[in-house]
Amino acid sequence: MNIWSQFALVAGAHFLALLSPGPDFFLVLRSAMLHGVRKASGVCVGVALANAVFIAIALSGVAWLRDSGPLFTLLKWAGCVYLAWLGWRFLGHAGQLTWTATSVQEQESSRWWREFGAGFLSGILNPKNSLFYASLFSLVIHPKTPIFVQRLYGLWMVITVLVWDLAIASAAGHPRVIAHFIARVRSIERVSGAALLTIAAAVIFSGR
Repeated sequence: MNIWSQFALVAGAHFLALLSPGPDFFLVLRSAMLHGVRKASGVCVGVALANAVFIAIALSGVAWLRDSGPLFTLLKWAGCVYLAWLGWRFLGHAGQLTWTATSVQEQESSRWWREFGAGFLSGILNPKNSLFYASLFSLVIHPKTPIFVQRLYGLWMVITVLVWDLAIASAAGHPRVIAHFIARVRSIERVSGAALLTIAAAVIFSGR
């Protein structure tokens, strides 16, 4: 697999997982609606930094485990099972999400750093983040992929998380945009689920 094909798998799987709304999505939305986009950007940066921590740990762990064949093989198959489970969960999810600007009544002011802390804690305390990145890197990254290329993959994903969350914060000022997105979550999750299952199946049948 060449570098560009590998990058397409990494970036594609990451973005598909990002499309399915989770706690971070609603935290960014809530902050933007209560405090505006400028302060909500603190949440976005915090979430991105938490993802960067997990990515760094995943890359270091995968590099270390490659030296012990059996453990790496175990991690690879565990990651394959996890991605398959995540894809199946997306396919079976009800996809019914509701959000209204009046769902949160808190009116106290909040500084940028407070929002940053909330975003970082939301991201770092979510065990699914660590599982996802460990699974993705153990499955897709080839042992001969240069370290600097792996770091570029990680940087791309951190930037993608940040840009995506900032886009959500900006869209919070347009309720119709948010309503349009939430109304189509079911279709988005179906596509994401099918794609993640395909990636897991490709790894199984390739015998990597």
